[in-house]
This record gives sequence, C-alpha cells and structure tokens, in this order.
Amino acid sequence: MKKAVLRLDLHEEKAKKKAMKTVSRLPGVHSISMEMKDQKLTVIGDIDPVHIVAKLRKLCCTEIVTVEPAKEPEKQKEEPKKEEPKKQDQDLHITAYHYHYPHVVSVEEDPNAICVIS
Repeated sequence: MKKAVLRLDLHEEKAKKKAMKTVSRLPGVHSISMEMKDQKLTVIGDIDPVHIVAKLRKLCCTEIVTVEPAKEPEKQKEEPKKEEPKKQDQDLHITAYHYHYPHVVSVEEDPNAICVIS
C-alpha cells in the first residue's frame, strides 16, 4: 500500500468532482481525500502514482508532492459482547403476504388453426 499526495490546479467544484471520479475508477485505489484549501489530493492503495498523474493531467495541471508507504490503521481490540436474554415481548413475528394471481386458460375451438389475413 502506498500513500501518494498530489498537487492539483483546481479552482472549481466541477473540476474537483471530475478528478475524484477519475481517480476512484482506477484499479487498486483504497481511499481518496482532497483538500481544496491546499489543492492536494491524497490517494491510498496499491497504485502507481505516475499512472494517476497521467490520467489527471488530461483534466488539470498535476504534480506529485510525496509518495510513501501507507500506515495501516491500528486494529482495536474487540471486547467480548454480553448477550442479553431475549424478551418475548420484543420478538417480531413476520407474516408473509401472499398475492393470489388468477389462473386464466384460453381455449380455442381448433388449437391448430391458421389465421390468414387477405
């Protein structure tokens, strides 16, 4: 996993949306965040930053600021959950609704008849 920080020359919200959409469609992208104040886009995932820049340069001027290994989020210890006894009043009874479709049969006098229009 890599963390790539890119500087984009964006001034409009529409251009920001296009850039986010373009990067999100690339394979291997895990997360994307953008700071419009600093005009920086942070991309985390199994990605090639040069490939991202090549795609984004079609939209706006793009530069690579930093590329570094991404820090994996620390896993929190899961506490065992206490099971609460179920109360009979809180149990939900789900009733399946059935809709009756009428059965229609069409019977002709001669099922092998041929229709000729002249």
